[in-house]
Amino acid sequence: MSPLATALASCDMLLIDGLHAFDFTCDESGLSIECMDGRQLRRWSFTPEQIAAAVGEHDQWQLADEQGEHRLVCMSAFRAPDEDDEEVDPNLPAER
Repeated sequence: MSPLATALASCDMLLIDGLHAFDFTCDESGLSIECMDGRQLRRWSFTPEQIAAAVGEHDQWQLADEQGEHRLVCMSAFRAPDEDDEEVDPNLPAER
């Protein structure tokens, strides 16, 4: 598995060319990304070879396709706690 593929497996949001993308898939067939840019649906598709050739470190990557170079940042989205979680009153003694 390439370093970028490893980073993609552990993230749940991408920043591609300055646009936030939550809808992406990375598998053995490559990487596909979709996001809305205003009212326009934007799509990117990268082959496994393009993913393997990506240059970067940590969470920031440069990769290329037929349209040119793209900047990709792997991010983790913040998630709200489940509604089923009980709220704990800090003034109450802890249960044992």
